[in-house]
Amino acid sequence: MLWEQEKTRVSGIAVALFVISVMIGLALMFVLSSRIPLFAGLLVGLYLLFSIKVADQWEKVAVLRLGRFIGLRGPGLFHMIPTVDSLSRFVDQRVRTANVTAESTLTRDTVPVNVDAIVFWLVWNAEKSILEVQDFVQAITMSAQTALRESIGRHELAQMITERESLGRELQRILDEKTNPWGITVQSVEIRDVRIPQALEDAMSRQAQAERERQARIILGQAETEIAAKFEQAATVYQQNPVALHLRAMNMLYEAIKERGSMVIVPSSAVETMGLGGSLATAALANVPKP
Repeated sequence: MLWEQEKTRVSGIAVALFVISVMIGLALMFVLSSRIPLFAGLLVGLYLLFSIKVADQWEKVAVLRLGRFIGLRGPGLFHMIPTVDSLSRFVDQRVRTANVTAESTLTRDTVPVNVDAIVFWLVWNAEKSILEVQDFVQAITMSAQTALRESIGRHELAQMITERESLGRELQRILDEKTNPWGITVQSVEIRDVRIPQALEDAMSRQAQAERERQARIILGQAETEIAAKFEQAATVYQQNPVALHLRAMNMLYEAIKERGSMVIVPSSAVETMGLGGSLATAALANVPKP
């Protein structure tokens, strides 16, 4: 296991001291013509090899003497007594991440969803994290997964899709309350993805399309109503002022026949009402080619 490898890892400085001790013992053996310096150098080297430890800048480790906690060591070089002292796992105090997944979890409105989240956490008290919980990494992962499932069950699907940030803050608060006694703080929780069944996704897509079509029809109807109201206002103005109606008719006729070779069809009722007879005759004579 990774834990056991950390507890028994050997530092480069300890290896160098072991080699130096053995070399000194060999040199004294040849000088004194005795094997005792070699054995002594070997014993000293083995002691230094297992007693000199190094913790990185971001690490802490607990030293247990005959099973009792005597303190934290690190970062840097520290000494322990082999066979008498033992080390806990080296605790990384940098910000760490845990990937959490909740598969086929029912929301409040009974929709099965698959949710992926990332938990950002760090160890702020290495002593508590070592002494209060057996495996704090596994504890963080399992607690986050349980909290995520509980939170999904309290929210509806629409809330989970549109309010991911609030869901992440709620998870962060729940986890932080649980992990603080362990010397661990949860900084944030980010919801990466919310996946729903394909059939439900297709139904929601059709629903959204129908809603857009309904809105388009409503907007078109409102536009028709506004146009009709404007026409009603214009009819009132033209009814009270026939000259304005005649000028408007001439303008419409000009716009229609200004392109050469165009043909205009005007209802007879419009000709009589707006007095277009003379205007149409004039326009027709204007388009007749001269001999």
